[in-house]
Amino acid sequence: MKCIPEEPDFRDGQLAEKVVWEALKDCLPDDAVLAHSVQVRDGRAEHEIDILVLWPGVGMAAIEVKGGRIAVDNGQWTQSDRSGVHKIQSPVAQSQGSLHAFKNWIGRQLGTPLTSRFAYMVSLPYTDVPRTWEMAGCPRSLVLDREDTASAAELVRTAIEREGGGASSLAPAFMERIVRVLNGTLGRDSQLLDPKEQEDAQDHLTERQSVLLKATRSLPRVRFVGGAGSGKTWLAIEKARLLCKQGKRVGLFSYNKGISQYLQDRVSNWRHAQPQFTGEFHEYARRLGVPDGTGPAYFEEELPQLLKELAVGLQPQQRLDAVVIDEAQDFAPLWWEALLATATDDAEIYAFLDDHQDVYRRWGNPSTDGASPLEDLVTIHIDENLRNTRKIAETFRSFAGDHFTPRGSTGLPVRRVECATEDALDVAGDCIDALIEEGWANNQIAMLTTKDRHPIHKEFFENGTTADYWREFHANDSEFYGHVLGFKGLERSVIVLCVNGFKDLSRAAEQLYVGLSRARSLLVVVGDSDLLEKAGGRELKMALSRAENWNPATPVGL
Repeated sequence: MKCIPEEPDFRDGQLAEKVVWEALKDCLPDDAVLAHSVQVRDGRAEHEIDILVLWPGVGMAAIEVKGGRIAVDNGQWTQSDRSGVHKIQSPVAQSQGSLHAFKNWIGRQLGTPLTSRFAYMVSLPYTDVPRTWEMAGCPRSLVLDREDTASAAELVRTAIEREGGGASSLAPAFMERIVRVLNGTLGRDSQLLDPKEQEDAQDHLTERQSVLLKATRSLPRVRFVGGAGSGKTWLAIEKARLLCKQGKRVGLFSYNKGISQYLQDRVSNWRHAQPQFTGEFHEYARRLGVPDGTGPAYFEEELPQLLKELAVGLQPQQRLDAVVIDEAQDFAPLWWEALLATATDDAEIYAFLDDHQDVYRRWGNPSTDGASPLEDLVTIHIDENLRNTRKIAETFRSFAGDHFTPRGSTGLPVRRVECATEDALDVAGDCIDALIEEGWANNQIAMLTTKDRHPIHKEFFENGTTADYWREFHANDSEFYGHVLGFKGLERSVIVLCVNGFKDLSRAAEQLYVGLSRARSLLVVVGDSDLLEKAGGRELKMALSRAENWNPATPVGL
């Protein structure tokens, strides 16, 4: 059994802690971990866990130990020892407080919320507690008395399983991550850097891209072209913010529903002026008065034509001074024409796009006059990938263009799960279960399919509740199930890319590019190697050959 420290130095006055420690050490299994006097600082408050139990496959327990004879009367706890009888703080409250402080602290250290079962307990090795005793916040099962000390391990296990807060047992791999922090180990391998630290660094690099906006501030019409992970969405939001501060009537647009809601969430917290409109192009047209309709012909042709006609009668105060579009490659030429018809003649235009992610192929049909709405925009190239680790970025390098330059940290190895195409959906679900067992929080994970939707995603789609679907994604409360076409511009710490076929193989490369580039810290690719090579080419095959072959039934240390 691992003990931290290996031989605790029990001082005078800690005899009770020593007795409980030795009892647990004698009866806990070999793979459990015992830690003594775990000091935790949560904000300004300092806490101490007398004995911390980490039990793989079970959970955790924070045990507050009190020697002497303990009594409680009318809510007041007292301790009788050699110095007499004196009042003490509730050991139950102490144990509760230290447990919550530890959860907060370890979550910050690992960048992963602690979701394993965790019980607070009180050990009174020199006090007899009746079996029928109980008080608010402390059932008898959370107390170890004199008689219980001899069989402490099983009682600790029972307390964790019955009373411990948390969603799952303690995964061995996640326990090892906790142990490394408790040990105070320095100089960990770079692959073991926690995802939160890596992603904070990625965010910092992205914010440094603001230099591009400063350098181009005198250019009223700019086309920012960058690959996946280059920070285009951040730049689009920042550009809109700067324009709003200048008092301009700004429209901040995206075609993708998920991105549109993300944009709305971001601008909703601005204290200064907000954009005149933020969201989907089609919703903007409806808001201006274009009547509702359905079907591809309506969205692709009728609506933009009706918007152009309506725009003729807009008053000056209704027109946009600036147009900012994220994922601009998704906007068909006719949509551009209609949108710009609602702006002033000298409106500023800023398009943020990745011309390698034209998954909708809308630029195959030029506008009626043959001119591109973007041709008079100055092109600024953004070549650096900042949002992915290098190991992830290397998997989609062949899709991203010749000037693509990864700048992230090395990161965790990409994982490769081989399976038949028809089994990919089930296997990808097994991967999510295994990742949660490893210690990844469910809200860090998204599964993206390339053909048929996951049943959870399909239910939202068929019920017409896509608004609720995206609200759940942005609430960031649980794992997410989506399709690569709807996840453009979005990201999660962990992506399980479920390659369950393609409806149109000619569009498969763009879809793979999107799916492979959505993960910030860990990418898991599930599917058939032959199909992946057929869709993504030999370069993708070579990149995935360097991935770590993974069986989700086998735990992986992080």
